[in-house]
Amino acid sequence: MGATLWQYVGDGLINSIQLFNLVIMIIGLVVGIIGGMLPGITVVTAIALFIPFTFTLPTDSALIALGAIFTGSTYGGANAAILMNTPGQPGSVATTFDGYSMTRKGEAQDAMLTALFASAFGGLFGVLVLLFFFGPLSSLALKFGPAAFFWLAIFGLTTLAAMSPGNVLKGLLGGAIGLAISTVGLDPITGSPRFTFGYYPLIQGFDMVVVMIGIFSFSQMLVLLEAPDSHIAEYVRRPGAVRRTVSKLWHGCKRVLIQSSVIGTFIGSLPGAGGSIAAIIAYNEAKRWDRDPSRYGTGIIEGVAAPESANNAGVGGALVPLMSLGIPGNAGAAVLMGGLLAQGLIPGPQLLENNAQIAYSFISGLIIINIAMIGVGAVIAKLSAQILRIPKTYIIPTVIVLAVIGSYALRNNQFDVIVMLVSGVCAYLLMKIGIHPAPIALGLVLGPVIEEALSVSLRLARAKNSVFDVLVFDPLPAVLIILCIIALLVPVILDRKKALK
Repeated sequence: MGATLWQYVGDGLINSIQLFNLVIMIIGLVVGIIGGMLPGITVVTAIALFIPFTFTLPTDSALIALGAIFTGSTYGGANAAILMNTPGQPGSVATTFDGYSMTRKGEAQDAMLTALFASAFGGLFGVLVLLFFFGPLSSLALKFGPAAFFWLAIFGLTTLAAMSPGNVLKGLLGGAIGLAISTVGLDPITGSPRFTFGYYPLIQGFDMVVVMIGIFSFSQMLVLLEAPDSHIAEYVRRPGAVRRTVSKLWHGCKRVLIQSSVIGTFIGSLPGAGGSIAAIIAYNEAKRWDRDPSRYGTGIIEGVAAPESANNAGVGGALVPLMSLGIPGNAGAAVLMGGLLAQGLIPGPQLLENNAQIAYSFISGLIIINIAMIGVGAVIAKLSAQILRIPKTYIIPTVIVLAVIGSYALRNNQFDVIVMLVSGVCAYLLMKIGIHPAPIALGLVLGPVIEEALSVSLRLARAKNSVFDVLVFDPLPAVLIILCIIALLVPVILDRKKALK
């Protein structure tokens, strides 16, 4: 079996570097990275828009193109997050914490290269895990029931304290606002409307991406509008950026990169979890175990490397249940599944039995895609950095127009545009009193997971006549409860030790 596996991998690598496939790969990466940078063009949208162009391509080329878009768009959101404090993707929210601070310090070039190299590292890590360990990981992912998902999301909420240093109460309030927004619409279990006040458009609830465009993109443009500077930040071109960034990552970020990639791969393999949760948890764990956690949020490369490596490692993780069980790990993998079906491939156990050569060729192609992304991403990052040279009087209206178009294009709904504008103004006003968008975004991301998982868990508990057996004493929830307790106690202990010293 080992020899056969290596033969499949070798054939896949050779196939991926064929001229035609390389051209398709580069086109897919360019489309994905640029799409990931634009507000409203999510990973799902980028893949879905490109699928019709793959119908006439050979199967291997079509899968390489879709894999390149998936990988590129997952990384692409970092560029907008770093340059304009506007995450192009939900998974890039945590990147804004230190990425934009680096831009304000004149280190945009270093921040963008850090995001690129960390994304490639995480992507390669996730693909290698997919290649060699997707069997055990998929079995573990199946054991994650609703109770485990509930406690995993609660574990993610423990990062709220880290998002608002100096004022935890405002961070908790921001998270509560995000959780409250996520409850508007139909109950995910019973289907009954909540907080709609008889207004029909609210039945669908607030689209998470639309609200995020508002609280990050639109509100940031309002902040720039009142700032006295003529540009977003000073563009400082310092020679030797590649060598300097690689050196910093190699000497100071090895633990962060590996730790975050493990977190991203594992959480990405859980159906429904997604890279945004992985990125936030990875950032918080990197900060929690750092010798000086107070550095985070001030503009350090570790704060960029952690979420980006986790985010892209989640690509390989999301493909674990898709390839082995036919269950997509996130929305992007679900659309990619449509591309596989369009090529006559049925994801699941039979895929490796009946189409092993194509399956391993696709996985091997992802290795080449992540390597090629370094070159393509470096060129796009260099061009994107020129935004800092453009006066903000041109950038602000452009971003607002893109935000409006992106909000409308998601569901072809004018109401979403209004939601984006209102949420942006509200976020701007909340920033005036010290409540930042990041905790609100975290509540938005985790709210639906918490609500659905808790509702299902309580119904299971009713059937078993014991809430504790379902939510507490089951092995996986018990482990996650312990992790939540540790996550809450460790900062207190470290602060106490620091005070004693």
